[in-house]
Amino acid sequence: MNCFSFKKTTILSVILLASASLASAQTDTAKSVKKTTIADSSSHAKLFGGAGQYNTWSIGVNAGITAPSVATGGVNPFNHNKGEIGYGISVKDQLSHAFGLQLDFHGGKLAGNNNGSYTTDDVSGAQYLAFSTKFYSGSLSGVINFGNISILHRKSTINFYISGGAGLDWYKPTPTGSDGNSVPYNSYIKELFIPIGTGVKFRLSPQMDFNLGYTENFVDGFNLTGVHAKYPSENSYSYGYAGLEYTFGPKSKQSLEWVNPVAQMYDELYDAELRKEVEVLKGRIANVEAVISDLKKDSDGDGVSDQFDKCPNTLAGTVVDGSGCPIIFPKRDTVVIGAAPKVAPYGNIQFEFDSSVLKTASYPVLDATAADLKANSSEVTLAGYASSEGTAAHNIRLSKDRANSVKTYLVNSGVDAKRLKVKGYGETHPIADNSTEDGRILNRRVEFHK
Repeated sequence: MNCFSFKKTTILSVILLASASLASAQTDTAKSVKKTTIADSSSHAKLFGGAGQYNTWSIGVNAGITAPSVATGGVNPFNHNKGEIGYGISVKDQLSHAFGLQLDFHGGKLAGNNNGSYTTDDVSGAQYLAFSTKFYSGSLSGVINFGNISILHRKSTINFYISGGAGLDWYKPTPTGSDGNSVPYNSYIKELFIPIGTGVKFRLSPQMDFNLGYTENFVDGFNLTGVHAKYPSENSYSYGYAGLEYTFGPKSKQSLEWVNPVAQMYDELYDAELRKEVEVLKGRIANVEAVISDLKKDSDGDGVSDQFDKCPNTLAGTVVDGSGCPIIFPKRDTVVIGAAPKVAPYGNIQFEFDSSVLKTASYPVLDATAADLKANSSEVTLAGYASSEGTAAHNIRLSKDRANSVKTYLVNSGVDAKRLKVKGYGETHPIADNSTEDGRILNRRVEFHK
């Protein structure tokens, strides 16, 4: 069979398979329209139920035509491509509705010529009429589906995809010299390559798919044809193919690749068990609302719920406490307001341990002292003292700080600072026993000496 006949046979086969798949798609659509109930619960997967409820692994075989050029452009030492046979096998793990990882192995042949003219090698200067390259490749690619998520159809029978990855190419070029003799390379060349592809997938059955695809392969090297013309240039080749893909797993599980998440969400909203749960929740909410209504009921309007009102039926406007009972306030004429006790000035000002901060309790004495000092022109010595804890030098500083705190307060109250002298005596002149805490408290003081 020549190349032209092979191409016609391939195209005719593709048309027949595509027609069969489209007919199957119409049948499936008609069936889905007639369905009024959700599929059996044993085969109905749940959202967020994990990949275990789907079939995810598949294996595929394919065959097609190779060419030493790509549709997106580029250069080739030979201007006439000769279509050759390529083949492949793939294994895929579908990780989500839209993404899977696919391991591919391909083999085949590339060929081309210049229709009788020569191509000159830029490195050796030799002339060549044609080339033929046998290749094998292995690659790992990510495959992205963008046809299975739809708001228009519950089930799709056509899926579109793109792929991209990286791999290793083994190939052995055999250029044909100007004398008509073949000059094969001694061994296979191994080089990295990047496959970029796109395609369409037809669902033939729950476990069988028919694929049509096109892949451009970009080789990281310059030896694909065996001729270094138009050097340097990236060698590339393409592979157009048709193939079948079989998904492993029980028929009770769906293939993850063909699941429509939009339809799943719709089904779960109308799931009988879910609707029962919703009705139960509605009943519980109604009970809670009834309890809340009872808690809010206040028959006498005193602001206390009937359930907690210990004095029901109080008169409107009555002031009640938290239990709903009236509050009895004392009459005004029975309330005796006593006069504030008079504070004597010049009393000792006490301090906390190791502190020179004035205590709030000392303010009345200081206010009375300030008032008396403003009423006359006498001078006063502020004598600071400390208890016996700490060193003598520290206690001297602390006692002076205490006296200065008193002076600051009096000056801020309007007393002339020149009339106030400050002295720190430390732990000397105790007025109580420093061996007891009560005595030490009394010794932490400032005295007024006129």
